[in-house]
Amino acid sequence: MGLLTEVLLLPAAPVRGTAWVLRQVVEVAEREYYNPEVVHRELAGLVAAFEAGEIEEAEFDRREDELLARLDAARRDGR
Repeated sequence: MGLLTEVLLLPAAPVRGTAWVLRQVVEVAEREYYNPEVVHRELAGLVAAFEAGEIEEAEFDRREDELLARLDAARRDGR
């Protein structure tokens, strides 16, 4: 960008900076959400909760499907 463009966009700098920070936060959150190690830990916790009788089978099935979908998405995207 040229100097004139930078000067004209200077009032928008706080908004641009905030948008950049938000993009970084979303990126880190997505990496953590789709991290296979995290998903495996959550699956293990889910199985333990089911075996301990803390959750019903329907809840277990629903949450297991969600976790397996995350794991599948992570593998497809190469995360």
